[in-house]
Amino acid sequence: MDYSSMRPESLMMSYGYKPSLSEGAIKCPIFQTSTFVFNNAMQGKRFFEVAYGLREQEEGEEMGLIYSRLNNPDLEILENRLCLWDGAEDCAVFESGMSAISTAMMEFMEPGDLLLYSKPVYGGTDHFINHFLKKLNIQAVGFMAGETKEEIIAKINASGRADKLAMIHIETPANPTNAVIDIDMCAEIKAHFATEEKTAVFSVDNTYMGPLWQHPLQHGADLVLYSATKYIGGHSDVIAGACLGSKELMGRVKGLRTFLGNMAGPWTGWLLMRSLETLKVRMDQQATNAIHVAKFLNNHPMVEEVYYLGNTAKHGTDAEKAIIKKQYLSYGAMISFDIKGGEKEAFAFLDNLKLIKLAVSLGGTESLAEHPETMTHADVDPAEKKSMHITEQLVRLSIGVENYNDLISDVSQAFDAI
Repeated sequence: MDYSSMRPESLMMSYGYKPSLSEGAIKCPIFQTSTFVFNNAMQGKRFFEVAYGLREQEEGEEMGLIYSRLNNPDLEILENRLCLWDGAEDCAVFESGMSAISTAMMEFMEPGDLLLYSKPVYGGTDHFINHFLKKLNIQAVGFMAGETKEEIIAKINASGRADKLAMIHIETPANPTNAVIDIDMCAEIKAHFATEEKTAVFSVDNTYMGPLWQHPLQHGADLVLYSATKYIGGHSDVIAGACLGSKELMGRVKGLRTFLGNMAGPWTGWLLMRSLETLKVRMDQQATNAIHVAKFLNNHPMVEEVYYLGNTAKHGTDAEKAIIKKQYLSYGAMISFDIKGGEKEAFAFLDNLKLIKLAVSLGGTESLAEHPETMTHADVDPAEKKSMHITEQLVRLSIGVENYNDLISDVSQAFDAI
């Protein structure tokens, strides 16, 4: 079958899977095994040579299965299907989003290097950058949405380690404020500091947009990172992460994954394959629901400001409008807003929600609400939080697939109960 003209949503049920190899099962079975049998010793030798990078895979040679820490059918088919959405050459799936992020950062940086990153980022990423990487003598320079290329370049130069710039990591839209960062601009910054001896690796955490609504590789990113727990998993029943990019870079990521042992297991792979089949219909409905909920919040007297890409597209700066038009295929399904008052009012709102559940995470079929300042970003430096507008007033909503009228009614009654 010619798959080249088909869209990813049409291929999520079949791509990369041969039923004839699994007794004709229409769905890929769960390969719950630790190891795989070789046909002969020479085959085992050749498989290990490729797996450990001792030689290149020959044209037409199929890489065989060795051990589930290295490869597993559920994992490989899942990775092949994830590549379709972002147009990536290769993919590595991990046991969590943080394991994907931390593995990529550890592979492409070493002591003495410099990391450039956008602010805010997910709280776990912020902790890894500003606590763990410091132990390795990796310096981090942060920049905010809205800063110009020239301003960011000046910050890098002022660090004293401009020649050691090894990685650029951004999260756009940013968690939890929906701040937007220009991916093309960051690629230009990477090129500005590139030399024949060294060029930075540029990664984008695309969790807020999922594989559907933004494709960073098309704008100059080297790696795309996901908490696959979120939209990719979509049912709040699995923890996973993913990293995608070129064959060359992903070979290094997968190599470190092998020795850290943080690859996803067969059950996780099978669950995510199941979820990919409904990814587009789920995300389309979530985005539609978010438009209606944001409209309601925009007009509510207890709301001071709404942070939603649809609002930014209408009322943002010219630079923000240009980024949204260029990068995003949807306004997404994440909304944050400032409630009038402070922590007391925010907590009262959260405690009175009925249909929307008070829990962290995002991207699932159910709508969730949380308080970033004291929950997902509790560990971020207080002064940093203030500068990034992660305040006591801020409430974050992840919009699910429920009927949007019921979501609006729930939000409305929670406001009334304050």
